[in-house]
Amino acid sequence: MPTTISLSDLTFAWADGTPVFDGLDAVLGPGHLGLVGSNGAGKSTLLRLIDGELRPARGSITIGGRLGYLRQDLGLAAGQRVDEVLGIAEIRRALHRIESGAGAEADFGIVGSRWDVEESAVALLGRLGLRYVADGVAQLDRRLDTLSGGETVLLGLVAELLREPDVLLLDEPTNNLDQAARGRLYAVIDEFPGAALIVSHDRDLLNRMGAIAELRQGEIRLFGGDFDSYSATIEAEQQAARAAIRDARSDVRKQSRELVEARTKIDRRRRYGQKMYEQKREPKIVMGNRKRQAEVSAGKLRGNHIAKVEQAQDSLAQAQERLRDDREIRVELPGTRLYPGQEVMDLREVRLANGPVVTLRVSGPERIALTGRNGVGKTTLLRRIAAEPPKVPWRMLPQRLDVFDERRTVFENVSAATPHAQAEQVRAQLARFLFRGTDADVPAGALSGGERLRAALAMLLLADPAPRLLLLDEPTNNLDLPSLAHLTEALSGFAGALIVVSHDQRFLDDIGCTRRVELTAEGLLEQE
Repeated sequence: MPTTISLSDLTFAWADGTPVFDGLDAVLGPGHLGLVGSNGAGKSTLLRLIDGELRPARGSITIGGRLGYLRQDLGLAAGQRVDEVLGIAEIRRALHRIESGAGAEADFGIVGSRWDVEESAVALLGRLGLRYVADGVAQLDRRLDTLSGGETVLLGLVAELLREPDVLLLDEPTNNLDQAARGRLYAVIDEFPGAALIVSHDRDLLNRMGAIAELRQGEIRLFGGDFDSYSATIEAEQQAARAAIRDARSDVRKQSRELVEARTKIDRRRRYGQKMYEQKREPKIVMGNRKRQAEVSAGKLRGNHIAKVEQAQDSLAQAQERLRDDREIRVELPGTRLYPGQEVMDLREVRLANGPVVTLRVSGPERIALTGRNGVGKTTLLRRIAAEPPKVPWRMLPQRLDVFDERRTVFENVSAATPHAQAEQVRAQLARFLFRGTDADVPAGALSGGERLRAALAMLLLADPAPRLLLLDEPTNNLDLPSLAHLTEALSGFAGALIVVSHDQRFLDDIGCTRRVELTAEGLLEQE
């Protein structure tokens, strides 16, 4: 039997009563399936339900075999060792006792049939680019606080694969990975023989999928083919919806105009009949019959036209429902403007904590892509730039977006960053970031990934004084594709300088990063 995940009548709501799924039915798999949908649609929630971390209020989930699950937030403690994360620390200790001649009978029970567990783990780590020995320490003995964010993601994947799952759930597996690491991860996923359900905004990874599942408004819709095929299908549907809306609006105007004309005709007949009655030119019984016939005829005529208007309005509403929300961030930030040649920062011969000596000069509205392999120190360099500090007002967007007071609302957080602005001005600006009305009064801790990004951008870009340098550390992590478009739109309205750490080459091109700088163990290299 092919390995699949079956959802039957799946129903789930959060503790505050917010519904997520209501009677969801779907069969996911076999093969590799990309799961897409807007931030807040419930993608990560669905994975947590499948894993059993969350329990549905109603319905069932059937999984065809052993399950592996790589979360967005691995929740690992910095002091843990690699073998502890992999779940093989106890087996290794038993193996070492047996090999040293000090093993007890219980140790053989602990090892079982996994005599090659160390070799398997090291081989899999190596395939994903994690070296057997790093800084003189064997890979399995390293502590997590010596690994970069990307290396930690890869380690989490190895931990799941060592359990030999039949079904693999991956939630944004390419976060923080450089291009080389992504390529190795793609290869490992391609070779996974079971069913894989992968939540990702990585278009290259999604284009390796055999099918795409879209989660929208609590329902799942399956599309054959890769992400480009899915995108082409959705775009064709949206073009048809826009055409249907144009036709429906035209029909509403036509039917409304004909209703007005019918009412005018009825009023004209009524006035003529009243005039004839007042002048008593016909017998009373004839005039009475004519009046009754006119009223019946007018009622039918008016009813027919009203029905046609209502039908046209219903058609318009149905066409509008098929049109997706394509709201865009609209930002005008004249206070962020820099001029060609204006000095922004000048970092000279600065040694980073992990070794490299760097020199970096930025002037004018330059847009710089800061690249380099995982663990080389890109985040460390951004923090060092922020510590100098630059010669213009600046703001930094950290990977974790931990810039909020989680208990305060979006409005309160942004107001704190703009203390001289009036409340109505803050709300007007937040509306440009798609936080309209009560959306701005949601606590920061309750925001989805994409909403959190928009709120963080609002805090940074609307800050007082206006930033003229933005330091962005992996800003596309955890973003759905509409939110990625929102980020690109927002940055297009920024007139200052950018230094962006990202492994998403298409995103770097879209925001106009014409200067590429690679951080290596020796320092910074300007790329052509």
